Amino acid sequence: MKRLIAVSAVLASLTAGAYVLPGGSILRRMATAREDKHLSAFRVEGSVIFSSTGVQEAGAALNVPTDRPELQGDGVLSVKIPGRCRFDASSPDSSLKSSTVQASGKKRVEGKELPAVSVLVAQVCAILAQDAGSVQDTKLAQEAYLQGLGINTKVTSLARFGGEVAYVLGDPAEGKPQFWVYKDAFRPARVRYSDASGAAWDVRFLDYASPATGDWMPRTVEVWKAGQRVVRFTALKADNRSAVPDTLFK
Repeated sequence: MKRLIAVSAVLASLTAGAYVLPGGSILRRMATAREDKHLSAFRVEGSVIFSSTGVQEAGAALNVPTDRPELQGDGVLSVKIPGRCRFDASSPDSSLKSSTVQASGKKRVEGKELPAVSVLVAQVCAILAQDAGSVQDTKLAQEAYLQGLGINTKVTSLARFGGEVAYVLGDPAEGKPQFWVYKDAFRPARVRYSDASGAAWDVRFLDYASPATGDWMPRTVEVWKAGQRVVRFTALKADNRSAVPDTLFK
């Protein structure tokens, strides 16, 4: 209760006296900012760290010991716009690999599934790899997607995230479905929602100012479940110029 009151007070203090853009305008500006990057495909290599319940899931999928608070491995994110994404997770302690592919809204898994990685792929694909052909169409597609997660895109407020001011689309109360957008550059910051089973997810897009990714991709993507971080993917090397083979998504 105290936390809820504190969050509400922060939102109220930020919003008071400030003009908050409507949800449609925020999503349109986000689509414009993304289109200005002229992205068609990209590949990101980095480290993936599993923690909390993610440790047992990764141990089972990759056949590695789980007698530690965190498991570290390698991750490769491959994206072709619009809406084709793949994440390959592996461990130096195992020959096994787990791959999650999303294409045309359908998921496919190679090896044993890592549930939190599937969430990461779904949200990266829907939010960072969306392109419906025009800014207006992309905005409408993004709006429909967020509303499908239960986010009320007509309700907006301001909050702080990672030391930056962000727009919040959705009911500002703690625990409600929300989509956050960094205010200054209109880049996605986080998406919070619950799935059909009732599990609460929070996917966070952090640090767009990294030399590894420039300003077109967050250096770190975190997946939180029920208030605990389960996966962190941190880019070490990224390329948005070389070709990404179509065969990766078939």
